[in-house]
Amino acid sequence: MSDDDERQVASVDDADRVRLITFRRPDQRNAFDTALYGAVAAALDDAASCDDLAVVVLTGEGTAYSAGQDLAEMGRLGNPESRDAAPPEEAAEHGFRRFIAAIESFPKPIVAAVNGVAVGIGTTMLPYCDIVLVSDSARFRLPFASLGVVPEAGSTFTLPTVMGWRAAAHAFFTGEWFGAEVALACDLASRVCPPEELLDEALATARQIAKMPVVSLVETKRLLLATRIDAARAARAREEDVFARLTGAPANREAIAAFLDKREADFTSLPAD
Repeated sequence: MSDDDERQVASVDDADRVRLITFRRPDQRNAFDTALYGAVAAALDDAASCDDLAVVVLTGEGTAYSAGQDLAEMGRLGNPESRDAAPPEEAAEHGFRRFIAAIESFPKPIVAAVNGVAVGIGTTMLPYCDIVLVSDSARFRLPFASLGVVPEAGSTFTLPTVMGWRAAAHAFFTGEWFGAEVALACDLASRVCPPEELLDEALATARQIAKMPVVSLVETKRLLLATRIDAARAARAREEDVFARLTGAPANREAIAAFLDKREADFTSLPAD
């Protein structure tokens, strides 16, 4: 992946010791593919090592924060009949591991400005953000079961920890949409903002934090991460083992085919395992 590819799918703007990273695949509702995973990971890694940056803000271009994994890419990588097919362990990660490794241990504060739909990774990345501001029109969904796979990003640990077991279990098992007020009530969101004020509020919060000494921000973040990072990584390792096995399996192939064909998936004739 070239630097030009990365610049096309994510923009980086630095000011006042704050880095704003914007997901820029609006025609795909900012769904993550290999290029976007790599671009955001590179921008985070660079911000982590830059002494002039204290805070990162994440947001999406257009009407979506992120629609999750790009299912067309997932289908190509997981389809054994496709010339783009990858070995199961590679199909399961498709750039994902680099991004999660960058965000889960990012050593400085992260502020998320969730400007629209947040599906899959659009939601599961949020526990790794320290402050989450959401538009009052934002909607969230965890569609893993309906895609024939399992949750990712360590979210079988992080989301029950943040949201509570029952709220997380309901979201995982039903795949139902939930809105900004529910996200606020279960602590997935820090604050709900009018759409036109969201990014300004997020940047104002980031600039307030950025006035602090970077050393104290980094040490505070290190202590916060120490309370959860091992458990989150252990959960992610368990998830990735199962995700690799289920990616490209019959239920996953049917789910993706149904999505691309704009029809309802039919799992009734598929094996249970």
